[in-house]
Amino acid sequence: EFSERMQALSDGELRDVTAKLKTRLAAGEKLDDLLPEAFAACRESGRRFLGMRHYDVQLIGGMVLHQGKIAEMVTGEGKTLVATLPAYLNALTGRGVHVVTVNDYLARRDAEWMSPIFTGLGMKVGAIQSQMNPSDRQYHYSCDITYGTNNEFGFDYLRDNMKPTRQLQSQKELHYAIIDEVDSILIDEARTPLIISGPAIDDPSKYRRAQEIAVKLRGGEHFEVNEKDHTCHLTDEGVLEAERLAGVESFYTAGNMQWPHLIDNALKANFLYKRDKDYIVDNGEIIIIDEHTGRKMVGRQWSDGLHQAVEAKEAVRVKEENQTLATITFQNFFKLYSKISGMTGTAMTEAQEFYKIYDLDVVAIPTNRKMQRLNHPDVIFCTQKEKWTAVLDEVRTVHKTGRPVLVGTTSIEKSEFVSNLLEKSGIHHSVLNAKFVEREAEIVAQAGRR
Repeated sequence: EFSERMQALSDGELRDVTAKLKTRLAAGEKLDDLLPEAFAACRESGRRFLGMRHYDVQLIGGMVLHQGKIAEMVTGEGKTLVATLPAYLNALTGRGVHVVTVNDYLARRDAEWMSPIFTGLGMKVGAIQSQMNPSDRQYHYSCDITYGTNNEFGFDYLRDNMKPTRQLQSQKELHYAIIDEVDSILIDEARTPLIISGPAIDDPSKYRRAQEIAVKLRGGEHFEVNEKDHTCHLTDEGVLEAERLAGVESFYTAGNMQWPHLIDNALKANFLYKRDKDYIVDNGEIIIIDEHTGRKMVGRQWSDGLHQAVEAKEAVRVKEENQTLATITFQNFFKLYSKISGMTGTAMTEAQEFYKIYDLDVVAIPTNRKMQRLNHPDVIFCTQKEKWTAVLDEVRTVHKTGRPVLVGTTSIEKSEFVSNLLEKSGIHHSVLNAKFVEREAEIVAQAGRR
């Protein structure tokens, strides 16, 4: 109903709508009372400054997000545009809105792409990037709407808690967050701890000594490996043998108490952490591979001496260990917001978890036009060999038609295995994994060609 009235406004008058809505809010009206008008203004701004007018289903998505729920929207339905509606409405309170994405590139792209809508309505937009200095961060957090990654928001919260005075802190309050790919952030990575650490006084030679002892111990007899729980433990015989190899009378006397932990870590490094799957060695450094995205996590370290154990295993320079100064998990961090909402293409499968852990309802938003994509059921094989044979046949068939194929794998190891299979079959292809991350942009730019 507001559509025609909004279209009749000049650019200046459209910008003034924000001030009028803020005045009404201050006079005691609720955000829900302002929603129809605010959404109409945002939609008009999208039509005018971006050439994108929100569809009705996108307005529904925006309403669900404003209610603090999860909007399940099929890929390609325009989640980036949907987020502008509740972001604008909730920014009227002046308490800041955070739009959370999964990587730096998307945070910057979405902020730049959507900023004409917000600036057309007289709002300021910021985007937090990982290499930003503290004063820039303060500016971007002071904007009405701030885009950034879950990592940056979380680490800034920890850094702020370590600052000596309020003036040096970057974030304002944690008021309202709209989380893109919400299942990835709040379920898959929920218990990933963000850790800020500082150097601990340390003697690096002890890790090498523990590595020498670990490789002389025999599995089953001296230690047990539990792959499910990701642990390694010395048996009673193992403790005696390790004491003999270390040349100490007992691990359980003062001065020797750190040995069992050092040797457990060395065993873990040898039997649970695989090169080119969990980490790569680059220029004499151990670089962790993110298990969810397969990307290199430069500058990150495993804690509790595990990183040093892997360095000793790979015979690279062992850096001194760090101690934890501040830590929080994504699950605990996002619970600090007064209101959170999220959007993703796949949330119904985890609806129960969202409700139990975060008290979030999931609402499926209809598509703007009838769905054209076919969702085939999963196919299950008894053995790896049968699976890969079927994958190869499928790739061959589709490749002959000239249609591009994307084969997703869970590790560098697997991607190289598939690459080998394709090579033997004479199928020309590109490999994109953490080893070739510098070439990512050019590989992706060519993807989708015949």
